[in-house]
Amino acid sequence: MSYLKSRLFLNYALSYLLILLVPLLLFAGAISQSATGNLQREVERAHYNQLAQARHSVDSRMGELSMIATRIAYDTRLTDYRTHDPYSSSEAIQALDQYLATSAMIGELFLYFHGDDRIFSSKGMSGLDVFHERYAFHNWPPGTVEKDLDQAKFPAMRPADLVQRTAGLQQSMLAYMVPITPNSPNPHATVLYLIEESQVGDLIASILGSYQGSTYVFDDKGQVLTATRRGESLGQEDIRRLFRQPEGTHSLELNDTEHSVVSVKSEQNGWTYVTAVPSRQFFSGVVELRNILVLLLGAVAAGGAGLALLMARRHYGPISDLAAYASSSARQPGAAKAADELSRIRSVLQYSSRMADLQEPYARNHFLLMLLKYGGSGSVSSELLQALQLGFEQDRYAVLVAGWEEEERPEAGSVYGRLHRLGIPEAEAAVYGVELPEPRRMAFIVGMRGEDDGVAGASAPDGARSEGDGATDRLGGVLEKLQACLADAGAIRATIGAGRLYEGSGSLSQSYIEALSAFESAQAAGAGTARRFDAIRELREEASWLPAGPLLKLAQALKQGSYEVAAATIAECVAAIRASGASAPLLRAMGYEVQGTMLRAAPELGPLARELPPPAAFRSPDALEQALLGLAALICTQADSRSLTEERSLMDRALQHIHERYADHSLSLEAVADEHGISPSHFSRSFKEKTGLNFTAYVWQLRIDEVKRQLDATSDPLKDIIQRVGYLDTPNFIRKFKKETGMTPGQYRKRGEPGGGSGAE
Repeated sequence: MSYLKSRLFLNYALSYLLILLVPLLLFAGAISQSATGNLQREVERAHYNQLAQARHSVDSRMGELSMIATRIAYDTRLTDYRTHDPYSSSEAIQALDQYLATSAMIGELFLYFHGDDRIFSSKGMSGLDVFHERYAFHNWPPGTVEKDLDQAKFPAMRPADLVQRTAGLQQSMLAYMVPITPNSPNPHATVLYLIEESQVGDLIASILGSYQGSTYVFDDKGQVLTATRRGESLGQEDIRRLFRQPEGTHSLELNDTEHSVVSVKSEQNGWTYVTAVPSRQFFSGVVELRNILVLLLGAVAAGGAGLALLMARRHYGPISDLAAYASSSARQPGAAKAADELSRIRSVLQYSSRMADLQEPYARNHFLLMLLKYGGSGSVSSELLQALQLGFEQDRYAVLVAGWEEEERPEAGSVYGRLHRLGIPEAEAAVYGVELPEPRRMAFIVGMRGEDDGVAGASAPDGARSEGDGATDRLGGVLEKLQACLADAGAIRATIGAGRLYEGSGSLSQSYIEALSAFESAQAAGAGTARRFDAIRELREEASWLPAGPLLKLAQALKQGSYEVAAATIAECVAAIRASGASAPLLRAMGYEVQGTMLRAAPELGPLARELPPPAAFRSPDALEQALLGLAALICTQADSRSLTEERSLMDRALQHIHERYADHSLSLEAVADEHGISPSHFSRSFKEKTGLNFTAYVWQLRIDEVKRQLDATSDPLKDIIQRVGYLDTPNFIRKFKKETGMTPGQYRKRGEPGGGSGAE
């Protein structure tokens, strides 16, 4: 009994013995008295969680339907003109069929233009009279249907209603109306979804479990959208009382019976989810629970000391296993010989914590990359920012992008290692360096506080700070200081592009796109050039009617797949066109210039050919803006997909390269990253995400697998085999081999022989 030699195990056993000496009947009485309340609270908590889950599921489904309506609103195939055109109406019907297929929740999808006498669906176009014949609602007369469709200004769901179909089939369905264009005070059309009640009802059907009661889903006006009733039926007044209950758990008298009521509300659409369960059901459950407790406590008392020993052994087992693992994986001298099991486990946890600290720079860099791509740190928990040693307590932020062709000190990460965080006291600025995926490229997030005594410039319409702002003037000082820091860190003739300052960190992606635009412009001017986006945004190139800055920014936003930045820049370009007061021909020419910039930024033109804005879109700035936004959404989606595909293809090529060269002792992560044109840290993170192992562990596994194969297939000396797989330190390899397999290479080779698998190497 090795367990009996452990002081920790004996402490466990003694604890259980002491517990068994306490009078068990007193505990049984206390548990019996509180069981009813505990059981009721558990059931109510379970109902609350299930209702919250159902609310989340329904909100997600409604969000999907709203998103489909938004896409329909901006789909050029589904404009009023094209749907009514005899030549293009079939394409519109096909488009509706495609949108119908995107959600299993939708039973049928209709598009109705206000004031029209026709309605469109995935099955074709029909008159409203034909629609009413095919879909006869029990409680929604045709006149009201047309009025609701014409006057819909906000998304609305009608309660479940019996619908008489043409074939004589009756279905209980929900009707969900979404006006389009979304958020417009004067929508021009309505998207009507018909949803089988079971699609929503199935989400709440299992909430009651084995209990009798009712579950209701109310809309924001108190109408019952769908309900599940088991064993009882409530009157209309009781149902209205359920709707009026605030979110939480309540006790109500319904049908002259005490009920436990749980209510949750959706902030997204104002719907209320309620369960009502008769409270008497809990008492029958308590009787069963009390009997079970008496039997269990009697069994525990009868078991006595023997059961205490068994329980101690059972609970000590996982600690023993952890202690054994700690002993086998201890990396520090003396860790395996610690005083007790908990001390050995503590030693391994401390080592793991140090390893986590080593990974912290990679995590910080990845986090900052995500901020540059998507912007905003306000939604990030303060604990995460503190763990990554990031503050983001400044008022204004800008992004700078720097690149260089070579380094004075070629060792990997020399520039990034020195510039991942800077403080520039003279400019009152905090600077966070971010290593970009491209080799020898860095971005710098610059945070500044406002000057109380400075001359505050007026905010630009897009939130950027004007040239007269004191903080903006200090940004020039940061730019000069950064050039000096890059030179000191080893970057030869660094080229820098600077974006504009924005209030808060929510517009980091805006400034990042501007910095990329300025960096591209600076590269064209030659290595060592520093350029700010403000310096190029108003310049006009030859044969161009629009400023160069917004066009450069738009191209960079599309290349990065950043739709939000692209949409804001398109609005800026259209505002410039509108302000120019140009004639109709010149307006079209300026519109084609913006479109040309977007198409040049698109990774592939083929799939976009049929999605280009029609000539009618260039007749007014408003139509032009809507058409360009739709084109930008397609290009950004395509850019994101292409970026993901290229990264996967790049990692596949890198893995193939490693499999071909793993036997080369000079193989290193830095060499593979340089071979494929990406930074070592980005390659390290992407490699770990794809394979689940770091680079060293993966190469080691390839080498040890090949050694095992050659040990089985050849009789060559071990030293020759080890050197052939690229491992030069034979004694160290043997130690690592034994630690992983539990035997030396010699024992591994002999394991199939009689009496093999033992003995020294």
